[in-house]
Amino acid sequence: MEIQIKDSIVALLAAIKTANGQVIADEMAKLDEFLARGRAGLHPQLVHFLQNRSYAKALMFLGGESDIPVGICGGRAGKA
Repeated sequence: MEIQIKDSIVALLAAIKTANGQVIADEMAKLDEFLARGRAGLHPQLVHFLQNRSYAKALMFLGGESDIPVGICGGRAGKA
C-alpha cells in the first residue's frame, strides 16, 4: 500500500503545482481511503502525516529520509 500512497502523493503534489482541482480532489480522496483502510498496518509516523495532510512530509518519510522537519503539531520544536 505504501507504493500506492507514494504514487498518489506525487500525483497530488503535481496537480497542486498545475492547479488541477479535479486531480487534487481525487488524490486527496484516495489518500483518505488508503488511511482508512490501512491505518492499522501503516507506520504510526506515516499515519500521523496522512491524517494531518502533511503530504510533503509523508513523501519524505516514504523516501527514507530521516531529517523530516518538526511541525507545530506537538513535536519538540513546536513546543518552544
